[in-house]
Amino acid sequence: MSRICELTGKGRQVGHNVSHANNRTKRVFLPNLQHVTLMSEKLDRSFRFRVSTQGLRSVEHNGGLDNWLLKTKDDKLSARALKVKRELKKAAKDAA
Repeated sequence: MSRICELTGKGRQVGHNVSHANNRTKRVFLPNLQHVTLMSEKLDRSFRFRVSTQGLRSVEHNGGLDNWLLKTKDDKLSARALKVKRELKKAAKDAA
């Protein structure tokens, strides 16, 4: 399982450890991923995602999972998140 946020697409970054003598060694910065259950109000069910803590704050700031999925571009979302987004669009079309 890759270390990528399913909602924001945030992944690992590469950098250096720099010693006092200015020696540089490669290192990896990993996102703080958490398993969370987010509730979809329009579909009236919950979904489990692996989300970075910053991504979780962004979802809450945008008014919940439904609003976040509808605003976010498809290339940032995982396959599971895209499936939920399609269900949301279908539910909105059926309600109208």
